[in-house]
Amino acid sequence: MNRWRKIVNTWCLWPSNPIGIIEMIGGSYLAASPQISYRRLLEGLNARNFAVHAWSYIPSFDHQGQANEAWKDFRLCKKKLESRVNQTVQPIRLGHSLGCKLHLLAPDGGRNSKGLITLSFNNFAASQSVPMLSKVTNKFGNYSEFSPSPKETLNLILNGYIQQNNLLIKFDKDKLDQSFELSRYLKKRVYDLTNNLQLKGNHLTPASAGLRKSLLGNWADNGSKVEDLNILLEVIYQWSNTKLLP
Repeated sequence: MNRWRKIVNTWCLWPSNPIGIIEMIGGSYLAASPQISYRRLLEGLNARNFAVHAWSYIPSFDHQGQANEAWKDFRLCKKKLESRVNQTVQPIRLGHSLGCKLHLLAPDGGRNSKGLITLSFNNFAASQSVPMLSKVTNKFGNYSEFSPSPKETLNLILNGYIQQNNLLIKFDKDKLDQSFELSRYLKKRVYDLTNNLQLKGNHLTPASAGLRKSLLGNWADNGSKVEDLNILLEVIYQWSNTKLLP
């Protein structure tokens, strides 16, 4: 039986002898309860002997502040896990949608991880992401933008993100994905080892079946959708394993 525990803002699921840590930041409102929203994916990784640390948050306009907070919470959970198992355990960072951006803005530039996997990266402006914002700003002449803005984010990645090992996963039916633009900036860096991969699925493929069904209807968890998630799970597991090897 899986036993989730919450440490500050992070939901943790620990095997007795983990081969590594998956540090997960989910997308927008899916991440409020990641242990539910991404349950099948995260518990599948746990079943493959990964410790799972899934950060819980409600999106704000201050993306840099939230990236810093997530990074600090992950460090705390890592220390607690290592104290429990009495060994060093290395993390792989995993992001979905907005969660990819928050990982890329981590104050260590990705230095203290073995790699990053992005699922459906997007970097939209606030007017494209927040319902009704554009109508409100037009009426009152008041404009609010995420901090950092989309352009600032890409420049910060180019100049401050140092992790070489990145796997950018795009789903073939995902109209929100901006992985191509992220890849262009990452590959401008010296010694970049970023890889791109397209899988079958859509923007909600990483989310749990129950959540997809409530949003999309009964077809959301048919056999092909389950297979899409299982393939994603295996890709994450295999890629993470290669990066964790000594």
